[in-house]
Amino acid sequence: MKQRCIILIDGSNFYFKLKDLKLDNLLQFNFYKFACSLVRSGKIVGSRYYVGRVRQDGTARTDKILANQQKLLAALKRHKFNYSLGYLLKSGGTFHEKGVDVQIAVDMLVAAYENKCDRIILVSSDTDLTPAIKKAQDKGKIVEYIGFSHKPSVAMVRFCTESRLLTKEDMLPYIAKN
Repeated sequence: MKQRCIILIDGSNFYFKLKDLKLDNLLQFNFYKFACSLVRSGKIVGSRYYVGRVRQDGTARTDKILANQQKLLAALKRHKFNYSLGYLLKSGGTFHEKGVDVQIAVDMLVAAYENKCDRIILVSSDTDLTPAIKKAQDKGKIVEYIGFSHKPSVAMVRFCTESRLLTKEDMLPYIAKN
């Protein structure tokens, strides 16, 4: 029987890792193809992308960002991804994402405790997720960390059951060519 896999992507974390690689146009990213490669011979039983909700503040900048976020959410749906929205808190002129890590942790624990999967594929370098990772592993789940070779999280490699570090070349097949 195929291993049941869920894929959880920390959107902000993912975006900034891709941005470092100059591959940050998520509107051209093939999430479905990426998800299929992550599960290998397994079966996708759930896939979720987590991101802070953009709120308009009356500026042209946030109008543009919101429009792009709406396009991204539509693209995620087309690629068979669900999404969860945290929120963005503006502090000192900078936006900080809030609530996303908690949503990821809760989804990991629900998947583990309700036996919804065999493997949790976590695309996030956020070590705040460590307690949830340990609990999921205690329930017999494989937690696989997907990181990036240019900025790996040594702690996530240590805490997760398995890990894969992706390179820019690994990501190129998922960027649509115009």
